[in-house]
Amino acid sequence: MKKQMENKNFIFLGLGLLLCFNFVAWSAVFHLVTARPLKVVFLDVGQGDAAFIEIVGLYQILIDGGPGTKVLEKLSEQMPFYDRTIDLVLLTHPEKDHLEGLVEVLNKYQVDSVVWTGVLRETAVFEEWQKALENEKATIKIAKSGQKIIISKAILNILSPFENLAGVSLKDSNSSSIVSKLSFGQTSFFFTGDIYASEEKELINKGVDLRADVLKIAHHGSKTSTSEGFLQQVSPQLAVISVGENNNYGHPSPETLGRLEKSGAKILRTDENGDITITSDGFNLIINPKAQVE
Repeated sequence: MKKQMENKNFIFLGLGLLLCFNFVAWSAVFHLVTARPLKVVFLDVGQGDAAFIEIVGLYQILIDGGPGTKVLEKLSEQMPFYDRTIDLVLLTHPEKDHLEGLVEVLNKYQVDSVVWTGVLRETAVFEEWQKALENEKATIKIAKSGQKIIISKAILNILSPFENLAGVSLKDSNSSSIVSKLSFGQTSFFFTGDIYASEEKELINKGVDLRADVLKIAHHGSKTSTSEGFLQQVSPQLAVISVGENNNYGHPSPETLGRLEKSGAKILRTDENGDITITSDGFNLIINPKAQVE
């Protein structure tokens, strides 16, 4: 009888330890998922654009890839070495400073889905893009206003273009850029590609809800974008400029910086701050230490 009791006690002790272990393990997982549910990193890829998004540590999005192959180095810093898959790649428009890095991403990573406009360009890097798309065999979707991509509690809304542009040949595809807004709880991020003030005005005239906490400034801070009326509609807390150090274009322009300062938005720049990481718990935004603003 005594031996049976000892065996029972041993079993109960084992079950108790197992339950405690499971509780601790699941608590760690819960903490991991809830500590940084949404992470958006504006990557410092030089004179170009690239933004890495991780939702609840489970779903990864890459918006544009910048020029050259620097995006590969940046991704290796954001993703564990064993993770060679990206759930969604979004190309705002097929210009070299947004497109070139994505060719290498398609070659080096398994990409499940690609969203882009389908606009055609007669450039060498665009030909490489088409070949990489064909080899990747990812699910391809042509972007158009009204589309939504829902991941957990996050929603990526495609705001423009307003028509299907697949097969349209353009010499300057900046104006055709995909404009999107990522909403997570009460926080939101606005991605503009390289649209001009004319496209900003069209968004306003269409009655699109442009309000957002974080605005990725269009066209690297060029004076042809980020109009005063557009800024009033978006009313961002943070303005992120993806731009190369000492670039030949004079980006960001003094005019754009002046309008941003007037709007009251806090300005962050990849040429000054490096990679800019902003996390959200659905209520608050936290900026990475390197990019702290006063």
